[in-house]
Amino acid sequence: MSNPIQAVPVRHPGRWLAGAVILVLAAMLAHSLVTNENFHWEVVGKYLTTSSILNGLKNTLILTVLSMAIGVAGGILLAVMRLSANPLLSWAAAAYIWLFRGTPVITQLLFWFYLAALYPRLGLGIPFGPTFVSVDTNSLIAPFTAALLGLGLNEAAYMAEIVRGGLLSVDHGQTEAAEALGMTRAKILRRIVLPQAMRVIIPPTGNETISMLKTTSLVVVIAYFELMTAVQQIYSRNFQTIPLLIVAALWYLLLTSVLTVIQSWIEKHFARGTVTSGRR
Repeated sequence: MSNPIQAVPVRHPGRWLAGAVILVLAAMLAHSLVTNENFHWEVVGKYLTTSSILNGLKNTLILTVLSMAIGVAGGILLAVMRLSANPLLSWAAAAYIWLFRGTPVITQLLFWFYLAALYPRLGLGIPFGPTFVSVDTNSLIAPFTAALLGLGLNEAAYMAEIVRGGLLSVDHGQTEAAEALGMTRAKILRRIVLPQAMRVIIPPTGNETISMLKTTSLVVVIAYFELMTAVQQIYSRNFQTIPLLIVAALWYLLLTSVLTVIQSWIEKHFARGTVTSGRR
């Protein structure tokens, strides 16, 4: 009778060493956060929920939601145009995506804010003919409008590529089958293609939303009042720069965490069928 095999667990000294290094670094970081008085945690606590900070936070959230709404709506339209059989529509969408993805967001924000330098007045009328109504550009493109245009139109270019990738991920045979049943292209897109494409579209859209939340801080260059502007105004008076930056960082971390949880819920909702079939 043969002796039973004596299995010896594989040892992983590298894992233990890496874990020990991480624990030491974490302890050093925690010790520094607690003992280093230069963080001025009392200042952080004092300004964390002041009215100025909360007003800036409210404007940041409004700007994020509206900019993403413009970006998603524009992205869907551009993606459909990009996939259109009409070459003029496809080229127009490609040119838009090339232009807005090829220039920095801060450049676009400044462009919209100073649009009056190119067009002092904007109006409605007959093309190449008379103008019926016109308004002063500076009064029409206020900092909030310039921020929405800069962030929303830029986001539309990125969302267009995300949506296009999602639409292309759906098997074209389903579209052909629906066309054979007499369904219109709009109905096929709404009822068959888009619901399946959402599984691919949602994760990068969630990332874009989180990115947009942080990108709104760039509107400080056009003097729009949001979270970072509120922080800058306070530390320019009391010179407590680091504690006020920590205040902004804490709020961004909190909002990013909430958005991450929401994104996870939505991803699970649209991936229910896939997960079930995978387990089987």
